[in-house]
Amino acid sequence: MKNKYLSSEFFSLLEAQELSLKKSLIGNFGGKHLTDKHGQNVEFADFREYQLGDDIRRIDWNAYSRFEKYFIKLFNDERQMHIKVFVDCSASMGADDCNKGDYALALAASLGFLAVNNLDKLSINLIKENATTNTHGVIISKNAFFRGISDLDSVIFEGDAHISEAITKNSSMDSAKNGLCIIISDFMTYNDWKKAVDYLIYSGGQVLIIQVLSEAEVTPSYFGKTNLIDSESLGLFDDKNFKLKISSRNHKSYEKAYCAMIDDIKSFCVSRGAGFVTITTNTPIEKAIFSEYMKAGIL
Repeated sequence: MKNKYLSSEFFSLLEAQELSLKKSLIGNFGGKHLTDKHGQNVEFADFREYQLGDDIRRIDWNAYSRFEKYFIKLFNDERQMHIKVFVDCSASMGADDCNKGDYALALAASLGFLAVNNLDKLSINLIKENATTNTHGVIISKNAFFRGISDLDSVIFEGDAHISEAITKNSSMDSAKNGLCIIISDFMTYNDWKKAVDYLIYSGGQVLIIQVLSEAEVTPSYFGKTNLIDSESLGLFDDKNFKLKISSRNHKSYEKAYCAMIDDIKSFCVSRGAGFVTITTNTPIEKAIFSEYMKAGIL
C-alpha cells in the first residue's frame, strides 16, 4: 500500500496489541475473545485448517502427523468477532486534502490489521452516496488483508455520503451483533448519520465513532476576503458557496459552532453507549492508535 502513514514497521508495532469488546460475544469459534458463557476453563471445541497469518502456536502437530496438513485448535470459551469498518469517501474527506483521506484509510487499515491479528473477521466498507462498496468481502487472514488494503490506494473521495442510508440499507443486522462496527468520517454533513448508529446499536453490536478532521478544520487560519466552497456540492448550490470577509469575530463564531458540533456528537454517543474519539491529521498515527483507541476502550 502506498499510504504514507503505513509501513511494515508500523504493522509490527500493532502485532502485540489486541482488540477488546465491552459486550459479550455469541459468535463463532476461532477468535481470541474470551467469554464466560462456559465458565473459566478453556475446553477444546474443534479444529479448522491453518490459514496464512494464523498463530503457529495453535497448530496441532499430532493432527499434522496423521493428515500432513496444518490444523488450528479451537476452544469453547473463545469467540470470533466481526469487525466492520465503514469509511466516509465523500469529497470533504479527501478531495481538497489528500492527507485527510489517507489518514482515514490508515486508521481503517490499522483496525483491520488488529482484527485479523486477533483471528477475527474483517470487512472494510467504503461509503459513497447512499451505498457501500466492499470489494474483498469478509477477510480472515493477514494474507487476504494485505491484498485487500492494496486496493485502498485507488479510493477516490468525491460527491456526498449518506451514511445512515448506506449502512441501514446495505448492512446485515445479524453480522453486526457479534462484533464491533466502526464509522470513520468527519461528520461534517447535512445528512443524518445518527440513524446508522441507532441501527447498529439496535442490532446488538458495539459501535465506535471516529471523527477525522484536518488541522485547518479545527483551527482555521483564514483571514480577509475568502471564497468558501462546499466541496460536496461542487458549486451547484449558490446558498452553500459564498464570498466572505473573515475576521476574528468569524473565528470566534466558528470555534463556538465547532465546539457545539463536538458536544452534540459526544452526548449522542454517550446516550447510545457508543464510543467516540476525534483525531486530527497532525496527530502522529502511532499516537492515534495507542492513545485514542485506548481511550475508546477497544485496545
